Amino acid sequence: MFTGIIETLGAIVDLKNEEGNLHLTVKSTITNELKIDQSVAHNGVCLTVVAINNDEYVVTAIQETLDKTNIGLLEIDDVVNLERAMKLGDRLDGHMVQGHVDEVGVCKKIEDANGSTVFTFEYDTSSKNITIEKGSVTINGVSLTVVNSKAKEFSVAIIPYTYEHTTFKNFKVGTKVNLEFDVIGKYVTRLNSYK
Repeated sequence: MFTGIIETLGAIVDLKNEEGNLHLTVKSTITNELKIDQSVAHNGVCLTVVAINNDEYVVTAIQETLDKTNIGLLEIDDVVNLERAMKLGDRLDGHMVQGHVDEVGVCKKIEDANGSTVFTFEYDTSSKNITIEKGSVTINGVSLTVVNSKAKEFSVAIIPYTYEHTTFKNFKVGTKVNLEFDVIGKYVTRLNSYK
């Protein structure tokens, strides 16, 4: 479980394909605090640390992960949002984030909003994922509040601190992002499908 509050950024320094898996080597300031077999969210995708070497570590994305996320689009020197799993007893500053991405969305619009930046994202409604006004959503691992919820799109307002300390500063119209919808909304949607 994660909170969606990004700890730091990491840089992709190597990518290796092996039998359908993608091994990502990440350079980060938190590497010296990691252990092998530890979960770390990379742009919201929960991946397991499999090797550590100085300030770099390796995680592996399987085909299922590559099919459902933007991890397979990463290139060397790309920057990713990083968050270690939460500890029991810590404050939950964001919301309950599983690190299990539901789908990839696309940035459709970026607007300056007088002190914040509003990003609008589009997603595939055939997946039955939903957003609600003032509900929670995770974009590339960042816990955010939905504004302007519509049938296949929603917006989020990013404060300057979040903009500067996450990958949001690198987004452009057309950027593909990992979306994890609120787990409670997913359960409600599933329960209603049985009626």
